[in-house]
Amino acid sequence: MAAQGEVPKSVPYRWKSVQVVGAGFVDGIVTHPTAKNVRFIRTDMGGAYRWDTKANQWMPMLDWVPYEDLNWMGVESIAVDPTDPKKVFLACGTYTNPTTPDGAILRSSDGGRTFKATRVPIKFGGNENGRGNGERMTVDPNSPNTLYLGTRNLGLWQSEDGAVTWKKVKSFPWKPSGMRGVGVVVTLCDPVSGKSGQKSKTIYVAVSDSQGPGIYRSDDTGQTWKAETGCPTGLVPTHLVRGNDGALWATYASSAGPSPMFSGAVYRKAAGSNTWQDVTPDKPTYEKRFGYVAVAVDAQHPNTAIVSTFLRQEEQIFRTTDGGKSWRPVIGGKETYNYSKAPYTTHTGIHWLCDIEIDPHDSDHAMFTTGYGGHETFDLTNADKGLPVHWASLAKGIEESVPLTFASPTKGAQLLNGIGDYGSFVHYDLDNPPTDVATNPRFGNTNSIAVGDLAPHIIVRLGRSADGKEPPIGFSLDSGKTWQPPAKVPLGAAFGTASVSSNGKIWIVCSRAGSYRTTDQGATWSECVGLPNGTSIVADRVDPDSFYAVDLYTSTFYRSTDGGSHFTASPLVIPGKLPTSREGRGDGRGGQDQLYTTPGKTGELWLPLYDGLYRSQPGKPYSKLPGVTEMHAFGFGKEAKGASYPTLYMVGIVNGLRGIFRSTDEAKSWVRINDNDHQWGLILLISGDPKKFGRVYVGTHGRGAFYGDPK
Repeated sequence: MAAQGEVPKSVPYRWKSVQVVGAGFVDGIVTHPTAKNVRFIRTDMGGAYRWDTKANQWMPMLDWVPYEDLNWMGVESIAVDPTDPKKVFLACGTYTNPTTPDGAILRSSDGGRTFKATRVPIKFGGNENGRGNGERMTVDPNSPNTLYLGTRNLGLWQSEDGAVTWKKVKSFPWKPSGMRGVGVVVTLCDPVSGKSGQKSKTIYVAVSDSQGPGIYRSDDTGQTWKAETGCPTGLVPTHLVRGNDGALWATYASSAGPSPMFSGAVYRKAAGSNTWQDVTPDKPTYEKRFGYVAVAVDAQHPNTAIVSTFLRQEEQIFRTTDGGKSWRPVIGGKETYNYSKAPYTTHTGIHWLCDIEIDPHDSDHAMFTTGYGGHETFDLTNADKGLPVHWASLAKGIEESVPLTFASPTKGAQLLNGIGDYGSFVHYDLDNPPTDVATNPRFGNTNSIAVGDLAPHIIVRLGRSADGKEPPIGFSLDSGKTWQPPAKVPLGAAFGTASVSSNGKIWIVCSRAGSYRTTDQGATWSECVGLPNGTSIVADRVDPDSFYAVDLYTSTFYRSTDGGSHFTASPLVIPGKLPTSREGRGDGRGGQDQLYTTPGKTGELWLPLYDGLYRSQPGKPYSKLPGVTEMHAFGFGKEAKGASYPTLYMVGIVNGLRGIFRSTDEAKSWVRINDNDHQWGLILLISGDPKKFGRVYVGTHGRGAFYGDPK
């Protein structure tokens, strides 16, 4: 342990993903054209991955990204060097709003294991509309130090030194109409228009502009440009690819996606032709509205291509083997799905097929992305024979969820994990995905999970129904093995927080509609008296009749000693400045600026504010703990051997050092338990395990949940 005031020492930890598999939008797959098994995946807010053949799974490339650069975890585009499979480039940036920092281009010469960064005066939108389009960045196959980069709001850019420096291509004619646009979605070089060591003369650029041409072409290395004619009007290009025979294929839709689409088309221009042909397999109509979002061409058979739909009543991949003259469906018929790698996906349905790829080295191997990861097959050509195509999850190694709530019970499951979009999970085995998502009810977002310390078999969770039909509360009386909804539900529960008394008999749900308690498992509810709407309640970890709440913005503390029936208010006095708003105080979903009760201690409270850590013991005023100057998450775990007080965990800054920290002496001193290779951009949640000293869980903003153990 570091002495008070000293920079904390480090304790080595081993970090592993808590397995869910996928659970976020994989929006792009990039395969190397000549090197077998070299491929990469990008996500909208969870970084990027490289395929590891030996491990037979995807490996993260951006776990080292620090909090200061958390914007880099949204990856707008990936480009590979066709002449060198070890070189890969990432365009990183999550949002284009004015308050988000500019983005960066990351370059690697070791296959994505390490990177160097160039900060650019460009805002990328890795988690904005059009993120499934692409690819926006490309390497010139004839001049691999030359890269082209399409941006959302600043036109076309170019690097001539391998992505070290960048400049705007002033000759490019398209101008953005305003901020938060989709902009340039594809850049593409024609390799036969140049020779090795000289730039390709012909460059294609696709722009998401339904009022303009959509596709531009230069035949003089970008000095002059002209619009492609004969393309559809009123639609925007979503993908543009070139077959090995020189033919161009483009998909179109009425929007860039994943915003709703109402129309779309597929066009092809044969090599040497100046005419684009409409080869749309299934034309949308007013009654049947959908778009087309991706196209891939078989590198070994250039007349063979697949295209994917978006928001069709039943999503479809169409396949042609004659250059688009005829098409046959690939999914929606005889195909099968193996869900064993990600069992929760049995409930999700196929959606958001914003990228599809055919392995350039194996015509039977195809992949498509989804909102929860993706699927792949190794018998795609079965579709040509009328045989079933077999699909399985491709997402092993990818963890892209956003945990919104955590709980580690004193007995039973290792972790109760509530995430955004895809529900909640009970993890008994951290290294394998649960056999199913929590159902009855099944949620989209799970916003709160509560469990009684002395009755860990009783669990209450709140969330937004996945289908809009199920109730927003589920409870379990057997440690999460089975679930059921209550007979009645108080107003606002879907977006509220839950609290369970230490003995599990009293449940309280707090929301902007009010705070309500039940003592009969939801058969009846009564309003908590004396508590403002929207104030979250925490239960004492020992005394089942004691509950607490704070309103930081009015400096008010609330306490109940009758099981939450009535609350009394008193001034909240701490030796520091209380916040007056959320502005500038970290992510509002994080674990700061809220009250915590101490395991095994009655009436002992901790208040981790964004800019300090405070503690209140029975009969004593709040005291400020030394060293902590920034806080993003806080939690408790099992005490160390010989200690009588729970271990504390936090995410933030201690004595000038940022990281994940552990204290075994009541916050008198801290040790750092992560390293610079394990930072994950933004961490929202942290909880120790009450059953095992040293084990800790962290919830990231887009890289899922991790658990750490001392090495």
